[in-house]
Amino acid sequence: MNSKRVVLPALCILLACAPAESGSEFEKWKHQQLESFQQYKDERDKAFAAFLEQHWRAIELEQGVVRDRNPKPVVAPIATPQAAQPTETIAPPSVKPQPRGPETPAPVIPKPRPGVSTEVDYFGTLITFYYDPAFQRAPPGRVTKTAVSNFWSAQSKTDYQALIQQLDAQAKALRLDDWGYALLVHRLAMKIHPLSKNNQALFCWFMLSKAGYDSRIAYSEDRVYLLLAAVQRMYDVTYFTFGKERYYAVSFDGSRHRPGQVYTYDGQYPGAVKKLDMVIRTRAARGNDAHKRDLSFDYGGKRYVIEASYQPSRVDYLNTYPQLDLELYFKSEVGEVAESPLLQQLAAIVDDMEEVDAVNFLLRFVQSAWQYQTDEQQFGAENSLFPEETIYYPYSDCEDRSVLFTWLVSRLLGLDVIGLNYPGHVAAAVHLDQDVAGEHVIYNGKKFLVTDPTYINAMAGMAMPGYEHMKPGVIPVR
Repeated sequence: MNSKRVVLPALCILLACAPAESGSEFEKWKHQQLESFQQYKDERDKAFAAFLEQHWRAIELEQGVVRDRNPKPVVAPIATPQAAQPTETIAPPSVKPQPRGPETPAPVIPKPRPGVSTEVDYFGTLITFYYDPAFQRAPPGRVTKTAVSNFWSAQSKTDYQALIQQLDAQAKALRLDDWGYALLVHRLAMKIHPLSKNNQALFCWFMLSKAGYDSRIAYSEDRVYLLLAAVQRMYDVTYFTFGKERYYAVSFDGSRHRPGQVYTYDGQYPGAVKKLDMVIRTRAARGNDAHKRDLSFDYGGKRYVIEASYQPSRVDYLNTYPQLDLELYFKSEVGEVAESPLLQQLAAIVDDMEEVDAVNFLLRFVQSAWQYQTDEQQFGAENSLFPEETIYYPYSDCEDRSVLFTWLVSRLLGLDVIGLNYPGHVAAAVHLDQDVAGEHVIYNGKKFLVTDPTYINAMAGMAMPGYEHMKPGVIPVR
């Protein structure tokens, strides 16, 4: 938790724990401390509001960076010879039900407090908040620097500390990472200002700044943009640069902002220095909506059927993420609802296999259990998927398959894996304990055998036609 968010609670705890026998002397000291903190808070907000009255300049929002302009394979090639026709169908191995442990995240049930109550639907989890009705006041008329300054002044006089405490408590209970926290603030903004995206952006800016995040806004004639700094690079997201820092015009609903001239300020709210860390660090479920689908494929003359689980609510959550560096997809955590049943079923099969056979089995599973389509064909735009999104969607492309395959090999076989980044194509490679001939790369002094989940029926050591002997970039994996 950011230290700026704990100043007031820590002060309150200190005061509450002080000895009672100090009597009037202590009461006087306590009153002075609270007054001192309030004065500091008021002066900080007053100075920032005055700053917002003056220090604005016109900038150009730049077009989002494209991760790879090279076209992907339109059709997944098929290796020869063709796989043998199956003579036996293997039913899904039994899966032991996983008990819901006491660690299953659940929202905090808040005690009633003064203010307006509202219920936020956070991807299937209902969360109650109480907020100061003064939050509902919106800047009148057209957005200007004076209107923005007045908005900050008005919001800083609300009981925002109580709302920050509620947000922090829910984020801890639900194990939210930075993106999840920002999404929660936005969902709350939609309840407080349901009719205005501009007011939602302003509310998010104020609350995220108060929570310690490096958050700014920009405005044009009729639109307000929320701008956030991030640890990792985002792709296809409009941004602008101050010094060496990029600020992204993030959108929590999947819409894309057009580049163009806007007005913003060159400065930071005191203490608002934290960048969004976009790594998914939690496996926590988002709701109780587990669904199942059968995934079938052929290997070694047998047809296997795997019953996969997924959560539409968590898929919806993951779908809010902007496009990121490929390394983050390879290193992301997988939700517990999707992970356990899939790993149990596959482990029951590969545990008795030789190492190379197990790798080829998992490779064939990812190659054949999903049909191939590029992101342009399935979504109309680039949209790399996290593993459980791949389980959910009917189609997948090269990076989706490679992310899922490396996760499976790492979790089930414990082998070192890497991603391979070719122009217009992503594959994977595995370091085997035994020396196996085939196409390979050397990374950190180890030999990694090429394994391409998009080259249908290909075995370990076979590179897709057109990429043989090409030196790819290496994507580190967990």
